[in-house]
Amino acid sequence: MTSQTIPEARVRSAPDLGVLLTGAGALLLVGSALLPWAGYAGFPGKMTLSGYPGGARLYVLLLALPALALLRPLPGRAAALRAAANVELAVVALTVYFVAYAGGGFVNVGGGVYPAMIGAILYLVGSRRLPTSEAVAEGVALPDASWRFPVESLVVAGTAGLALWLFVIGLGMPSSSIASGSDLTLGPLSINDVANSGQFLAYVITIAGVALVAGRLGLLKSLTIMTGRHPKLFVAAGFIAAAAFPFTQNGSGESLSIAARIGVFAAAAVGLNIVVGLAGLLDLGYIAFFGVGAYFGALVSGSVTSVTGVHLPFALTIVLGGLVSGIFGLLLGAPTLRLRGDYLAIVTLGFGEIFRITVNNLDGSAGPSLTNGPNGVSNIPDLALGSFNFGANHTLFGIDLSFQSNYYWLELLLLAFVMTSFLRLSESRIGRAWVAIREDELAAAATGINTTRLKLLAFALGATLAGAAGTVNAHVVKVAAPDSFTFIESATLLAAIILGGMGTVPGALLGATVLYLLPEKLRFLHDLRLLVFGIALVLIMRFRPEGLVASKRRAREFHDHETDPAAEAVA
Repeated sequence: MTSQTIPEARVRSAPDLGVLLTGAGALLLVGSALLPWAGYAGFPGKMTLSGYPGGARLYVLLLALPALALLRPLPGRAAALRAAANVELAVVALTVYFVAYAGGGFVNVGGGVYPAMIGAILYLVGSRRLPTSEAVAEGVALPDASWRFPVESLVVAGTAGLALWLFVIGLGMPSSSIASGSDLTLGPLSINDVANSGQFLAYVITIAGVALVAGRLGLLKSLTIMTGRHPKLFVAAGFIAAAAFPFTQNGSGESLSIAARIGVFAAAAVGLNIVVGLAGLLDLGYIAFFGVGAYFGALVSGSVTSVTGVHLPFALTIVLGGLVSGIFGLLLGAPTLRLRGDYLAIVTLGFGEIFRITVNNLDGSAGPSLTNGPNGVSNIPDLALGSFNFGANHTLFGIDLSFQSNYYWLELLLLAFVMTSFLRLSESRIGRAWVAIREDELAAAATGINTTRLKLLAFALGATLAGAAGTVNAHVVKVAAPDSFTFIESATLLAAIILGGMGTVPGALLGATVLYLLPEKLRFLHDLRLLVFGIALVLIMRFRPEGLVASKRRAREFHDHETDPAAEAVA
């Protein structure tokens, strides 16, 4: 018998097992999104309906769409599909768990759950078998042409609008009582609370997954190139989108109230980023400076519970509150900034606890009567600028706006000031000196940098920005009490910077938003929220130690070795 060889063209056209498994898994996931996932009414998203991809099923359908990349080779295809498969499995498993938990067991889940689980596993296994030679795609720059500017402008503006839309959806998701008339409980937890939290978690994970896929395909790098060409347009589009947020709430103030508190938290995080991200000083008592500003603003607000009886204009209050906090920063930093590392962290931690205990004891019995002790200074009146009352609802462009929108815009102005201050400082000679101190203090001192004076300046400026944010926060929440300025608040601010990316404004904003919004939406976890934060930080440090939005310097520090082909092969 004569041996016959198979033509090389036919060998190359043979379907790959990884492609088959990935495609089959994606098809199962698409089909399962049209089947019921719950055998009982009340779970968010009408999960009992067939032919309707509502609720978390929509996220499952969305994460299956990257499988269309199998139709033709694309740069970064394998990496994108692996990321989509990992997130898809997480969303399916999480949703199935919450459906079964709220329904009392797997006996009450719908028929669409089982093909979804099988499809997610096939999707994951198949994506792992795809060729590993496909690296993450690089960003693509548009050529120099007359139409480049309008196209890039539309992309940048569209990105800001998309971010606003996603934020509105996530913040608008109810955290309780989604099924009207249902009072079933699971121990101390409401079924509705559990179901709504599950849907919100699936939404957040899906957004993160879509971002990962876009990054693997090079879309995020392309967007970075475009925003780098038009930074002013990017900043303007971002602030216009943020300012338009109140017009999306139909007169409701619940989401605006949360967004205003996120703004305060983000402003404080950007201030802490000066101390930690630029100067490299570990401050575990930063919330104390925030508290100094809050108590100063409360004591001079004209509140009936204030023992001073002083009512200063708010424009003067925010300036004085920042200056008083800055003075406290100088008083703390002058004798302690010769310490380094853990020793400095312990001193700042002690200062934070001393502040909380002191304001708790200034109630007239254990100490002088100044802060009303544990009760704090409450009933802080609404701000007023001339005839404009921040506590009144208004109508603008024919749209009803709740009074929370006034405080939200005030927070936006404060955040713009803090961000501008940070960016101007980071790009100045002082900012470069701070970075030098952070990298190597001995080397910085050898080049003639006065390290003690510059560290003290960083401490004072960070405290000043925190105090300004605190004065605004006192009027937003209407009270300044010791329980609001505990160590966990300082730890959360520090975690926001590490999570988002040290030394960057977008990183601080993203980290503050995530770490403030998640507790609001995951209240059913109670004390387990700290466990969730811990797990999230561990994962971030393992897979992206430079933070979600890292500076170029820190990204090079952590990933310079990845340019070595041998290191890439090992990875």
